[in-house]
Amino acid sequence: MTLKERAERAVELKNSGKYNCAQAVTVVLSDQTELAEEQLKQISAGFCAGMGNMEATCGALIGAGMVAGLKTEGKGTLGITRQIQEEFATRCGALKCKDLKTMTDGKPLCPCEECVRNAVMIYGEIMGL
Repeated sequence: MTLKERAERAVELKNSGKYNCAQAVTVVLSDQTELAEEQLKQISAGFCAGMGNMEATCGALIGAGMVAGLKTEGKGTLGITRQIQEEFATRCGALKCKDLKTMTDGKPLCPCEECVRNAVMIYGEIMGL
């Protein structure tokens, strides 16, 4: 599966209503870890909607960071997650769920689908997928 196909699959999962943003990202990147999709879905369940109140970091971004930590076994992960975060901010315009969902002219700064798509794409670009 290409990186773009992964990103589109993550959007499909998010839009299905059965996966939150973090879950959609972690599940499509499951082959980057030693965990099963269901384990990743469970472990990332609490990271949607800015940790439940839209006040914290976007769940899609957290999902990409979680997978990076598993992929690198925690070695050098801080630098990788910093790169992911910086590129996410550039593409999406913010890091916090609340800021990403701020409405301007009837549209959010960055819809959930775009956050999910960007998180997968950025992870793949940085990690060389």
